[in-house]
Amino acid sequence: MSQEVVPTQNVTPTQGEVEISTVQEVSLPLYQARGWMKLTGILYIISGVITALSIVGILIAWLPIWMGVVLYKSASSAEPAQESGRKLALVDSLSNLKTFFTIMGVMNLLGIIFLVGGICVFVIAMITGVSYLDSFNY
Repeated sequence: MSQEVVPTQNVTPTQGEVEISTVQEVSLPLYQARGWMKLTGILYIISGVITALSIVGILIAWLPIWMGVVLYKSASSAEPAQESGRKLALVDSLSNLKTFFTIMGVMNLLGIIFLVGGICVFVIAMITGVSYLDSFNY
């Protein structure tokens, strides 16, 4: 009884398989966070709708609604990127995430600017008010 030795072949993955594997590996954190991203997106949309109920809120309600839609789209694009390794889905997900953080950054900067401006106006009003009261002779 002689045993035949079968030569082993080195199976190297094709470039397409490597790309799919890489896309799946890179998209895994987004895929794992997709539930929280969708929830946060929905909460932003609800926040925008509630903001739109006020007269002044109508002017700015589109921002949280837009942010919610973009974040939800990012989470939705992470699913095909992870499940099938589609490179364009990963790029779309990351692009939407970039848009979300760009909007968030601009809103935060504007908030800081308005906060500092409000504090300056308050301090000037307090100084002016105190000096105005000092001009009265009781």
